[in-house]
Amino acid sequence: MRGIFTSSRKVSGIGRHATVTGVLFSFAIVVAIVTIMVLNALERVADRSNVLDDERSRQTVSGALKTFEMQLGATLNDYAAWDDAAVNVYAADGMAWTISNYGEMSVNSSLFDIAIVIDDEKKPIMVYREGRPMDGSLDEFFSPSLWTLFDKVKAASSQDNPEATGFVGTKSGIAAIGVALVREKSGALNVPAGKHRYLIFARHLSADRIAELGETYVIGGLKLVAPDFKVPYSVTISDAQSVALGKLIWMSRAPGDIGYGEVRPMVVKALGLVGLFFIVLLIIGWLALRRLKAEEINAREEANRDRLSGLLNRDGLGLAIDAFVAEAAQTGCNVLILYLDLDGFKEVNDAYGHGTGDQLIRAVAAGLNVLIPEGAVLARIGGDEFAIAFVSESEQAVALQLSEQILDFLAEPLEIGRRVVVIGASIGIAMSEGGTINREELVRRADLAMYKAKEAGRARMTLYDPAMDADRAERNALELDLRMAIEGGDLQIAYQPLIDAATYEMTGVEALVRWNRPGHGPVSPEVFIPVAETSGLIEALGLFVLRKACETAKQWPELRVSVNVSPGQFRNPAFADYVRYVLKQTEIEAKRVTLEVTEGYMIQNPQRTSQAIERLKALGVKVALDDFGSGFSSIGYLRQFGFDRIKIDRSLVMDILESDSQREMLQATVALARSLDIPVTAEGIETEEQGIAVRLFGCDTLQGYFFGRPMPADQITERLMQARAAKVTTRRTSAA
Repeated sequence: MRGIFTSSRKVSGIGRHATVTGVLFSFAIVVAIVTIMVLNALERVADRSNVLDDERSRQTVSGALKTFEMQLGATLNDYAAWDDAAVNVYAADGMAWTISNYGEMSVNSSLFDIAIVIDDEKKPIMVYREGRPMDGSLDEFFSPSLWTLFDKVKAASSQDNPEATGFVGTKSGIAAIGVALVREKSGALNVPAGKHRYLIFARHLSADRIAELGETYVIGGLKLVAPDFKVPYSVTISDAQSVALGKLIWMSRAPGDIGYGEVRPMVVKALGLVGLFFIVLLIIGWLALRRLKAEEINAREEANRDRLSGLLNRDGLGLAIDAFVAEAAQTGCNVLILYLDLDGFKEVNDAYGHGTGDQLIRAVAAGLNVLIPEGAVLARIGGDEFAIAFVSESEQAVALQLSEQILDFLAEPLEIGRRVVVIGASIGIAMSEGGTINREELVRRADLAMYKAKEAGRARMTLYDPAMDADRAERNALELDLRMAIEGGDLQIAYQPLIDAATYEMTGVEALVRWNRPGHGPVSPEVFIPVAETSGLIEALGLFVLRKACETAKQWPELRVSVNVSPGQFRNPAFADYVRYVLKQTEIEAKRVTLEVTEGYMIQNPQRTSQAIERLKALGVKVALDDFGSGFSSIGYLRQFGFDRIKIDRSLVMDILESDSQREMLQATVALARSLDIPVTAEGIETEEQGIAVRLFGCDTLQGYFFGRPMPADQITERLMQARAAKVTTRRTSAA
């Protein structure tokens, strides 16, 4: 790194500048021609890249295993941190309760197949497998790593979470294991040390479950093999003692071989032409160009440092990349650049102040500095954006490996002063093969790939693809038109009826935004809502919908109105103040307004979500959990956040007439909500039979195309007038 900014003598005389200019001009013409040829070939090769395809498959399999383990952990928490369990498991006469609620629940369960209760001395109190008592000792059935997890839980302090999960070898194969102290929901336990009891759940990674993972995550040929099985790509399953239990492997589609065979002639011709002119240009301009770059960098060294982190700034990064491109052009290596944007940095700043944010920047900079390869440069190019650039003989594999290490590092909690924060990163990767792509284009591509990673869900890496340019242009145009539509009030609000399940009368409406884009026609909300969220327009759009819906609902005093709230709005600490202002401005009763929020933001920010819900409910509005059952919804969310209503996702409704399992799942979900005194709305009702079924299951409100598609306000008014007229006629008939 120091060599890039090393001092050298000042260049003088017009002759050398003219020489360098001539060399650069000639080189630029050749590079432009060669770049077009190489890019046309690489576009097809990249689409069929073996490395990218297998690496993504590996990441997907790793994520599937982690989800498998987390699902067991979530189930274990619900059953172990339970007030009733804290009473009955420790009671002298509580064995029947324990067997009923733990042991017998393991039969035909998709959540766990073994349930065990042990004491501090590892003595089994209850051992059930698939709903029946299990014979034999635990040491014979489970590998010793089970007790590693147990010891971790047993040694947990009062401030720690007394739960641990991992994979363990068993006589039947490999199982995800969870160990937790049986306690009250609050964490309290009025039992002296040495008398504690622990709940163990096991869920075997059977062939059927592996096949389900393969189907769910679209991984062909996914299967479990021995840990010493040799394959190019695999995901190793290790226990708490770091002993390899097995490997998950899959069938590689090998798309790169096909693509390379198609484009190889073009690549050979392009590289041959570059090599021919490259030799001539090296002889003429290499020494002068390197000397000139060294002097320019030396003169600006102090200005090229970021004061907060001590890293290079944007200008310093640009100079370093220019040097790398020049080096790659000489050696034939590749220049790789990673663009990082921290996920959750704004929330840390908002919650703890800029002082903590500055400390976080320095901590991240220090961590990244340890991870980067030798000879690489690390720069801070914005508030929470970093970049890493380096030269490598290989292609994207090194960048992908480094990106994975960075994501793992940032996934761990960071201790900042007395606070612990959790962030992540979205990473974009671009490459200049042989130095054929200049700095501006290389940085632009990495930046574009980074935003694509953020749009895809954050905490991930994305390689640049030429198709991203067309997507960015269309997205920019869409964002501009959407901004104009919001500012000009050119959006429309449609209202879908909410129907009382008992009387089939309309009791409310859900407000849904619609956009007829000039020159393009109707645009789906699934398209423009994500654009609004990533461009910062979501708050203005959400307030527009809320205000318009409240103004319109004033003419329907017998109806309540529901409005969707995006995570972007929920993250704003001032959101409750905005809602208060709209309620006051429109003069609508707060109790008639329901705000619907999905669970995605709750998972990432449970504490701030709880605070936001409390502030909203203090205004008098209702808060509903939307799309319940479509993701990671659990009893914990319903208990923790105190929702006024849940809406069953349409995915649980669509097949209830044909699928027994679907009916059982829906019935259990509704029963859960009803047990917590939470009313339930079922959406996606398309037939009368579906409506009857969900009503019998306990849903009190229905929504779907059978009762009415989203419609303009005047049609809602017309339906209300018809309903009022029908009531008057009924009263007159009854009086007569």
